[in-house]
Amino acid sequence: MRAPLSWLKEYVDITMPVDALVERLTLAGLEVVNVEYIGVLPPEPVRLQKQMKRGDVVTGPGRIAWDRKKIFVGEVMRVEKHPNADRLTLVTVNYGAAAPLTVVTGAPNLKPGDSGQKVAFAIAGAMLIDAYADAFKVKKLKPGKIRGVLSQGMVCSERELGISDEHEGIIILPDDAPVGTPLADYLGDVVLDIDVTPNMIRIASIIGVAREVAAITEAPLHISMPTWQTSPPPAGDYVDVEIIDDDLCYRFTASIIRDVQVRPSPFWMQYRLKLMGQRPISNLVDVTNYVMFEWGKPLHAFDYDKLLARARSIGKDKVKIIVRRAKEGEKFTTLDGVERTLDPDILMICDEIGPVGIGGVMGGLETEVSDTTRNVLLESASFNFINIRQTAKKLKLPSEAAYRFSRGVPSELDPIGNIRGAQLMADLGEGNIAEGIVEDYPRPQPVVEVPITVQDVQRWLGVDLSQEEIIAILKRLEFDIRVEEDVIWATVPWYRLDVAITADLLEEIARIYGYDNIPETLMADELPPQHHNWPYELEERLRDILAAAGLQEVINYSLTSMENYRKMFPDHPEDAPGPEKFIHLANPLSQERSVLRRCMGVTTMENLQRNLRYTDRMATFEIGLAYRPELGDGVLPGEVRLAAIALTGPRDPGGWYGGDDSPMDFYDAKGVLEVMFERLGALADVEFKAEPAHVFGPKAAAIYLKGERIGRVGEIHPKIREAFDLGDRPVVLAAFQLDPLIPYIQTHKKLRPISEFPPVKEDMAFIVDENIPAGVVEALIRQTGGANLKDVHLFDVYRGDPIPPGKKSLAFSLTFQSPTKTLTDKDTAKLRKKIVARLSREIGAALREA
Repeated sequence: MRAPLSWLKEYVDITMPVDALVERLTLAGLEVVNVEYIGVLPPEPVRLQKQMKRGDVVTGPGRIAWDRKKIFVGEVMRVEKHPNADRLTLVTVNYGAAAPLTVVTGAPNLKPGDSGQKVAFAIAGAMLIDAYADAFKVKKLKPGKIRGVLSQGMVCSERELGISDEHEGIIILPDDAPVGTPLADYLGDVVLDIDVTPNMIRIASIIGVAREVAAITEAPLHISMPTWQTSPPPAGDYVDVEIIDDDLCYRFTASIIRDVQVRPSPFWMQYRLKLMGQRPISNLVDVTNYVMFEWGKPLHAFDYDKLLARARSIGKDKVKIIVRRAKEGEKFTTLDGVERTLDPDILMICDEIGPVGIGGVMGGLETEVSDTTRNVLLESASFNFINIRQTAKKLKLPSEAAYRFSRGVPSELDPIGNIRGAQLMADLGEGNIAEGIVEDYPRPQPVVEVPITVQDVQRWLGVDLSQEEIIAILKRLEFDIRVEEDVIWATVPWYRLDVAITADLLEEIARIYGYDNIPETLMADELPPQHHNWPYELEERLRDILAAAGLQEVINYSLTSMENYRKMFPDHPEDAPGPEKFIHLANPLSQERSVLRRCMGVTTMENLQRNLRYTDRMATFEIGLAYRPELGDGVLPGEVRLAAIALTGPRDPGGWYGGDDSPMDFYDAKGVLEVMFERLGALADVEFKAEPAHVFGPKAAAIYLKGERIGRVGEIHPKIREAFDLGDRPVVLAAFQLDPLIPYIQTHKKLRPISEFPPVKEDMAFIVDENIPAGVVEALIRQTGGANLKDVHLFDVYRGDPIPPGKKSLAFSLTFQSPTKTLTDKDTAKLRKKIVARLSREIGAALREA
């Protein structure tokens, strides 16, 4: 937000130096990101050695200081034709010196015979910007002959003074400009460029900044509500207003200005708009921009006669404005001449024929004001700021108005802006205003009252302020105050949409009191007791284990699409979860990110699809949430904490030492899981069971913990690989729930001393049925071997002669070790016998003889 000091001073008394004001504003949360000095010297001049001579001052990009002894307000005494050039004229200027000077100019807005115009006049020796140079360049004005006539100065354009890029003609000052006054005293200004954060849109206006300056500096504030002069008939004879979609438009006001004349705005308005970075167009358009910058209230002006012609074409004698959603596929041509296709999420300003404007964003080409406009319908309305933000983004129509509307403009400002705009249009266009405002106000802006106490301030800010001091600060911010015992009730000003709770008042008190005045103090209380966050600790433990196993952590989107879920059911797509099983986004950025995931498999496959374009190997894991409505409370969905592992590509890419280019498979993933469960202390309670699943091919297993299934692991079904364009390489996926593992990190691990007695290693091979998993055999061995059985390792699986058909041989290496003695052959033989007996009894296993 640009804020010229000359404009601010109309509403607040500013006496402190600019640099001090900038510091005070910034410390109070209004960060001044830049200060531009227009024609005046800054406190610390900056010298540009390459572009300016020594001693010349640049005050900002494209800015120069106007020499008070060489650049003045001048008055044209006469304009004569140049004797030797048709396009040049001789201008004699009185600039307050003893004798006037004659200069040569080609300005098209000075013609022979003119006199009395006030101009910006520079004499020889003045430093000006070279208006004909492509880049910013400063030159020293020298006397010289132009086509045989001596020119001893220059009547200046805006570009030569660094005001704007305008160079089509010279500056014509108001008639009351005092001749001989240094131009720096008349037009010089300082412009503060303030960063407007989303919660401070109230300062996106001169009056908004003035309020803040007054509160921060305790300077008097001079703001009065605008008034107007109206005449019959009433505006209701010209227009009716109806809001249909009051969830998107809270208030709509309209006024009628009659018999206006479209002409350039006066110099004072044009100059202020240029300081704000806005190009002047005409008095009607400039007024809408001026009120927006002054009050923060965007306005829109319609050509009333064009609206009336549309109404009469359907037999109506009065215009009716209707505020509604656009119809699907409805067409509308905006002011920039672009025909746009609309949808019901876009709010339209319409008459009884169709759209005439996009609410809060841009008007329509058919009803815009022009040089022939004589009667104006002036709109001032308030809209749903979220909808305006979405519409401006969707249509790619950023503007100063949409910028303000998309952050929230109070409804109470609508009539204020309308009255101010209508009176300015009437004054500058010599028109008159119909009586009253026509409006529809279905959703009145609520009055908000917020409580605060002295204890709140002490507790949260650490500052001892009395009740009287708190009230004084809030009154400086224009809060109305009432006190009930120890509670201060603050009624929020109508223009403060950002204050709703006590914390907001605390922020305001801290800003005005001064963050730099809040003392630094040590905590006086003891640190609160620390409690375990077991879910978080489990996640961190898993991250350490899986990263140590060579996997990389990824964080996938929690959003996916129904289409990708259907890809996970290649043989029976009808079995895929229906739409009711998902949480849908109301306004998704794209259909690819339209629902929350129910499991992690889909988003893991999407990750592989993206990244396998650039690499041939991935070994990743993710820890996150899945969302299932059926597990929720009817309002919020159930959240399931899951982990997923994905492996694909060569097992060991190798290096100078060689490697293993065989692809990772089911057993690699199972090995990672076993390592993980072992590190958690859960391996003894884990069992892998062969179970079919729609996602996997034949190499797959369910993961059971204490008899309850917590996940699955397997090689992805070939059709799913094809659906996600993963090629022919095997892809192994494992996914499992985290909460059942929490008890394993809650137990305290006890270190056992290393036995000083030697271990005994023995190999045992068992012949079992083909359908019995090796994990079942291993679990029975561990359960039977007792405390002295330290390790069991499967090292061979054999099928063939002399093993009978339908059988297989599983060979295990067993390690026995006692902490108290050396185990004898008799001790180990007894344990071997127990193991053989149990396996024979429970699964029909037979010890394979050598």
